[in-house]
Amino acid sequence: MASRTRTYSKRSAQALRLLGKQVRLARKRRGMSEAALAERVGIARSTLQLIEKGDPKVEIGLVFEAAVLAGVDLFAPEASSLAPQIERIDDKLALLPQSIRKPRGEVKDDF
Repeated sequence: MASRTRTYSKRSAQALRLLGKQVRLARKRRGMSEAALAERVGIARSTLQLIEKGDPKVEIGLVFEAAVLAGVDLFAPEASSLAPQIERIDDKLALLPQSIRKPRGEVKDDF
């Protein structure tokens, strides 16, 4: 069985590269070496290099942790403002159906 190479949309790839570059810029502005940030995150230096290159195969939790420890604002400048945003999304999700199913067939509404 041949393995398939995962492809990503151009927008996803650009977003990953942007976040990686933001991590690198923030790390350098703080005067942190790759080794120092990698140690704080608990990863190998090579994994941090992948994060900074925007590699999509790196676990998202590691990417976010590296970003936060480097000083990158994720979604909001204040960490305390994330909780209200999460609550608003939870409220919206509560109003939607629990599951989404494909329609069984076409609706015949021509009377």
